[in-house]
Amino acid sequence: VVHRLPMPNLKDELHSLGWSAPCSCFDTVTAKRKLILPSLISSRVYVVDVGSQCRAPKIIKTIEPVDIFWKCNKANLAVVRSLPNRDILIANSGDAAGNGKGAFRNPPRGDPTGWDVSDLSPVPSCTPGGFIVLDGDTFDLKGNWENECEAPPTGYDFCFQPRHNVLISSAGVVPRRAGRGFDPDDLKKGVYGRRLNVWNLSCRTLTQCFDLGEDSLPLSVKFLHNPEAAEGYVACALSGIIYRFYKCEAKNWAVEEVIRIPAKDVSGWIMPKMPAFTSEIIISTDDKFLYLCNWLHGDIRQYELSRNCKPKLVGQVFVGGSILRGGPVTVCRDEELKCQPEPLVVKCKRVYGGPAKIQLSLDGKRLYVTNSFYSTWDKQFYPNLVREGSVMLQIDVDTEKGGLTVNKNFLVDFGKEPNGPCLAHEIRFPSGDSTS
Repeated sequence: VVHRLPMPNLKDELHSLGWSAPCSCFDTVTAKRKLILPSLISSRVYVVDVGSQCRAPKIIKTIEPVDIFWKCNKANLAVVRSLPNRDILIANSGDAAGNGKGAFRNPPRGDPTGWDVSDLSPVPSCTPGGFIVLDGDTFDLKGNWENECEAPPTGYDFCFQPRHNVLISSAGVVPRRAGRGFDPDDLKKGVYGRRLNVWNLSCRTLTQCFDLGEDSLPLSVKFLHNPEAAEGYVACALSGIIYRFYKCEAKNWAVEEVIRIPAKDVSGWIMPKMPAFTSEIIISTDDKFLYLCNWLHGDIRQYELSRNCKPKLVGQVFVGGSILRGGPVTVCRDEELKCQPEPLVVKCKRVYGGPAKIQLSLDGKRLYVTNSFYSTWDKQFYPNLVREGSVMLQIDVDTEKGGLTVNKNFLVDFGKEPNGPCLAHEIRFPSGDSTS
């Protein structure tokens, strides 16, 4: 650890972060200095000058929650990315009270072919699951990005392809309910999202929506890196399904299921079936491999991508999870594994929790992983993680034939932090990574 930046407020939940400009836009030496940190719980936004190894990072601007509440009626800020015009876009999950509201009356159910939003009647009140915009130079709050009353019920992640004039966003959860922890009674009540949203990037209008199934919970969404490519992938956390979305004729988009991770029949857990909970996906910069985090089962997977066939599993490694041998959960039926995985120990440190966030080096050979997903859910599913602190691990990647191996010589132990134990989540390379 070369620097630490103590934050001035409690209970922010700094869940996501992003650079104020993409790596491709400016010289990395001068441009990669400003880090945007939105807060999932408090809805506060910090702008941090990350400094250098000789100069400590510092907060240079703070946007308070009340300003976001009054100006945008948004809260529970999630993923942040830079737009082509240098403005900064931040997705949100709820309104100022933590609610998510239905954007349309009686949306179609269970049909992943998409529907035209112009055929639906909007609810009179505007909905909270859209985006706020910060000025890319001054970092002042400019307001909402989407046109009035066009936001989805909830939101979380998003990505865009300027050459196809499209932005695609995922659903997320209703913060007021899911923020208290995972409750099986919330299933089938609209707490966990089901929509994938297609936007016109220049007009800021919602053009298509895909229903990916009740309680599917689409979270992480990524385009291929090739700027001409009109396709990408979205991970549905609770259903364990990865969908490929792609552009069709007549400028419409479509989705297809390409990966399905089956739930495991278990005893000693909160439900008789344990879903995969795919919390994150990453695509290598050469668009050859897709990596995913399976937070509950505990594995990281590497899939080889191909335009003409479904992704092929070529690498898998367990770095914790809820089904480890000797734990409270017994796997009664498993379609994939013959036995429960062994616990992971790195440099005499027992690794608790499951892989939550990953980041890949530009050469594709180093995959870094942290194991805290969300503090409330960490306490519920991985209490030892909260007591012992999280870690960051390095996974060595075979970029030729495929394959993943835990590097036993690398460990960042956040349980040893001076004011710890701490919970580590998002990761960014200052000089560029697979998402910047």
